[in-house]
Order: sequence, then structure tokens, then C-alpha cells
Amino acid sequence: VPIFQVKGPLLVVQLLETTLLCLVNYASLVATNAARFRLTAGPDKKLMEMGLRRAQGPDGGLSASKYSYVGGFDFTSNVLAGKLYGIPVRGTVAHSYVSSFTSLAEVNPRVLRPLCGGGDPVDFPSLVESWLGKVCQLLQVPLERVSRGERAAFVSYAITFPHNFQGLVDTYCVMRSGIPNFCAVALALNELGYRAIGVRLDSGDLARQSVEIRQVFRTCSAHFQVPWFERVPIAVSNDVSEWSLEELAQEGNEIDMIGVGTHLVTCPLQPSLGCVYKLVTVNGCPRLKVTEDEEKTTIPGSKVVYRLWDAAGFPHMDLMALGEEPPPRAGEDVEFWLLGRTREAGKVTPAAVEILHRLYLKDGQVCQALPSLEEIKKHAQASLSKLNPAHKRLQDPEAYQVAVTRKLHALLTDLQQNSH
Repeated sequence: VPIFQVKGPLLVVQLLETTLLCLVNYASLVATNAARFRLTAGPDKKLMEMGLRRAQGPDGGLSASKYSYVGGFDFTSNVLAGKLYGIPVRGTVAHSYVSSFTSLAEVNPRVLRPLCGGGDPVDFPSLVESWLGKVCQLLQVPLERVSRGERAAFVSYAITFPHNFQGLVDTYCVMRSGIPNFCAVALALNELGYRAIGVRLDSGDLARQSVEIRQVFRTCSAHFQVPWFERVPIAVSNDVSEWSLEELAQEGNEIDMIGVGTHLVTCPLQPSLGCVYKLVTVNGCPRLKVTEDEEKTTIPGSKVVYRLWDAAGFPHMDLMALGEEPPPRAGEDVEFWLLGRTREAGKVTPAAVEILHRLYLKDGQVCQALPSLEEIKKHAQASLSKLNPAHKRLQDPEAYQVAVTRKLHALLTDLQQNSH
């Protein structure tokens, strides 16, 4: 099915080929890959794109952030993409940040004002230390085993970003250091009127650890009478792929947000998309590329593409027709030939018919407002939600049907026969 059609002087439209394919191929590839992650994760998990370090250069990184958002991701760690495109930005700190601290003596500044009431600044490291003793006693964790450097890193970060404190808890031991330190800092922030926004895990058994961490949060919530604490979001990362995401879902977990990098932006299952740009009509005469490879044979003529919907509300097939043909009608039989099986005619009675292409540029001018990134995302997600689940399976999906009308089939056959 043609994604878009370009009409104009032959030389001009030929010069556009490389530019248009460059813009469409990677964008469609990444958006599709992101959509697969969204379908695997389900609607309730938040997804964060964090692939800039693995992307194909700075331009590729920005494109990956943009089109991952279109494909269904909620956030990006790419601050520039957030600035340029308005994508919500999320992220934590690096392990190198956490391990760069050795003690609370390195924390500067050291005071934090309460959020409400205009109270005096509080010595925040001392407040955290008092909470750490209570947390370690509750969790039965030896106080001397909890990393001082990690605690200093959390404290420093929390003083700087009290509204957005999120702890990276696996630099050292998660349950004996990272989580006790996080809880102490988060409860100290709570005492001053602030609320931590979560933790992130970047190693180990993510599903099992998320369950253990959630239990700690529930225990602290009940013991210290802080109701929101049991719902502190848990984010995970660590070379997450489609398959590991599927395994997480099967194991059961308490994960709220998943960060995906390498397997999202590099698209390892299909590193490139083979969209092509072919001449189908010149001076009113249809053109055909003839090849022994049937999949590379072009469909001649200027076409209109219709989506035929079934009675269950799912798209049944996309039907290509010549521009001069009358459109198919809902409730009436439509004869078609499936691509790849052009010797067999079929019939379908669509419950609804939708024309797919929209005209945005005419005579070099924008003729209707171009959709915003947010509108494009909503359209993509709405389209995916309407697709039959049989087409959305990760393993052995049912192929979506694409067909041509009788007249277009006859033109294709005639041109093929006359080309020999």
C-alpha cells in the first residue's frame, strides 16, 4: 500500500526520492518497533525511551526519541527531544554519580526548606540519618552495611531536586543498601512536605526484586503511616527486549515503568525498513517495474486506497483501486484480488469503508493544517487499538490482507504480459 503519493513535474519528484525515503524509513521502523513494545507491555505500564547512548548518532537519537513517542512510549530520557518536541522527560542518575560520593561530609548545600508553611531550613543529612535508623530497625538491616556514599548521593540529589527525587538503587546491594537509603531520604522528604517519584533498578532479576521492593514500601507505608508510600513507582531497565518484556509479564511483577534503549532505537530484529519510491504514472500512462521477484513488482497507475471494515469493527483489508474507479460502498459486495495470489478472486461485503489518504500539500502549498506530534501519536495508537488481535501477535501473527480491484488487477496483468 502506498504510504504517500507525490505528483508533479518528473524531474522535481525524482529529486525528492532520497529525501522522502530517508524521512519515512527510519521513522516508520522505530515507531513500529515502539508499538510492538507497547503491545507487549500492555496499556498500564509506563514506557521510557532511553536509547540515546546506543542510537545512530545525534540525529538518529533525536529521531528515535520522537518516533518512539509516536509508537506508544510515554517518556524520553533525551532532554533535547523534550525541548524540541514537547515529549515528557524522565530519567534518574548514572551509577557513576552514585559511586562518586563517599560520605555525607561531601554534601553541599546541606539544608532544605519545608515545602509549605515557610519554616526554617532543615539540616537535611541529619534528618535522613534519623530516618535511616528507624528504617533499618524496621527492615532488620544492619546499619553499618548501608552505603554512606550512596546515601550522600541520594541526599545531594534530593536537596537539588526535592520534587523529582528518584533513586537508582542497584549501585551496591539493592535490599541491604539501595532501598534502605532510598526509604530514609524519601521519608525525610515526606516530613518536609515533598514526595519522591520512584526508584529505578538496572540489574538483576527485575521481576523478583520489584516484588520485594514493593513489599518494603508497603511495610514502611503501614508502619510510618504514610499512605502514598506503598505506591512509590518502580522503574526498571537493563537491556530490555521484546522477549524479556514478555517474560516479565509472565512472571508477575510490581513494575510501573520500563526503560528501553538498545533494543528500541537500533531495531535489532529488523535493522532497516525497505520502503521504496517508484514511478507508477507518467503523462497519464501507467508504468510498471517488472522483476522476477514478485514482491518487488510495483502496482501501476494512480491509486486510491480504501480500508474495508468488518461487522466486528476490525479492519478487514486495504483495497487499492484506480483513481477513476467508483469507490466501494458499505453493505455492497466488493470483488478483490489479494496481492501475491492474483489468480484468485474473492468477494467481501464491508460494514464500513474508509479512504486512507489525505491531501496536505497542493501546488506547493499546505492545504490543511499538519497534525502535531501529539495528534500523530493519538492517531497511531487509535489505529493500533482497532486492529484485530490476530494481527498483533508477536509470534506467528496473521498477515493483514491487501488487495486490488478487478480493474487494477486487469491493468497489472495486461502490463505484465506486454512487457515480455
